[in-house]
Amino acid sequence: MHLIPTISSWYGGVQRGSPQDQRLRLNNKSSPGGFILLGFSDHPKLEKTLFVVVLTFYFMTLVGNTLIILLSILDSKLHTPMYFFISNLSFLDLCFTTSCVPQLLSNLWGPEKTISFNGCAIQLFVFLALGTTECILLAVMAFDRYVAICRPLHYTIIMHPCLSQRLATIAWIFGLLESVVQTPTTLRLPFCSHRRVDDFVCEVPALIRLSCEDTTYNEIQMAVASVLILVVPLTLILVSYGAIVQTVLRINSAVGRKKAFGTCSSHLLVVSFFYSSVITVYLQPKNPYAQDQGKFFGLFYAVGTPALNPLIYTLRNKEVKEAFGRLLGKIKQPRES
Repeated sequence: MHLIPTISSWYGGVQRGSPQDQRLRLNNKSSPGGFILLGFSDHPKLEKTLFVVVLTFYFMTLVGNTLIILLSILDSKLHTPMYFFISNLSFLDLCFTTSCVPQLLSNLWGPEKTISFNGCAIQLFVFLALGTTECILLAVMAFDRYVAICRPLHYTIIMHPCLSQRLATIAWIFGLLESVVQTPTTLRLPFCSHRRVDDFVCEVPALIRLSCEDTTYNEIQMAVASVLILVVPLTLILVSYGAIVQTVLRINSAVGRKKAFGTCSSHLLVVSFFYSSVITVYLQPKNPYAQDQGKFFGLFYAVGTPALNPLIYTLRNKEVKEAFGRLLGKIKQPRES
């Protein structure tokens, strides 16, 4: 999810149009409105290995997230707010990875690493929309866990289906609005003639670095977006889990504490993977080494976390495993009869 603007890019000294020729010799035969995604061209020996890794994780993403969506729909015992939000997250991860992985696989396998202007615009729009939605959705899921543990007697009253649908809708709408606002202002920038994007996807910070003119307005816009998209949801998540910890520690029974922690451990693990990788990528010093390492961290949260999320929710969740068993039972029954 290369959408959260990098905060460290505000601090001067950003060299736009850096000497890429020393790192990559590509013949710029792209269309006038296209771009070259440099990606991992600095590591040509790794590209085929990364191709296999990305393809494997993409397959895991498709199978795992599709399974969670089907279970949430077909199994009546999973018709709860928590699994409604999990299925939203799974659908989001499917769309998110599909918007970048096919292009990434093509670039890793062959010498041609170009992307059309329209393709870049679509990729940027989808990344911004879905990435913003995921940040807000994770905060909504933390609130759901807060109500479940801290207000268990009122859970069904507070988290009724209507409210759950509204919260999910707000997350999707906010993501769409953020993308509608930021995508056009980024694409209207005057880009340098070489049009070489030092990343494996089209995303805001990389495109701003490609601009040959003043980008103060865009950087201010990124700063505001960083607060709204990253800081505010993360703060709400931390506050929710702070209250959860206080409530759990007041439970006298060890079994009760274990059960309470178990209800939110999967979500907490997903949040930890997502935000730790995002913070590592975007709150780093702006130097060539850090940018190069940032691509690998970016690859993890763009391709790795969507594949790991289904594993976390299935391996650590008894209800999902039981629902999967019931689904297999329904499939076997017609064959046996």
